[in-house]
Amino acid sequence: MPGLVRGVARTAVIAGTATAVSNRVSRRQAGRWADQEQQQAYAQQPYPPQGYPPQPYPPAYEQAAPPADMDSQLAQLKKLGELKDQGVLSDAEFEVQKQKILAG
Repeated sequence: MPGLVRGVARTAVIAGTATAVSNRVSRRQAGRWADQEQQQAYAQQPYPPQGYPPQPYPPAYEQAAPPADMDSQLAQLKKLGELKDQGVLSDAEFEVQKQKILAG
């Protein structure tokens, strides 16, 4: 009887090891297949990845058109002066913005 138990125990250990190895191989293979599918899906994209080649900025990022008339410039300068008086703008910032308005 001890030989029979030993044989059954050996068979159980071998079967358990084989199952563990088989599961590990299956998971590894499934991971490889998933990677291959992901690479194929990426390669089949109709457009290049975001940012390649560089895309121009949308119009929202373009600089605003300069004011066309003197009244608009005066209104902007008045607002700029108010911001400086409130302490929102420093003297240097005020001068830079003033020059932009007057140059426009």
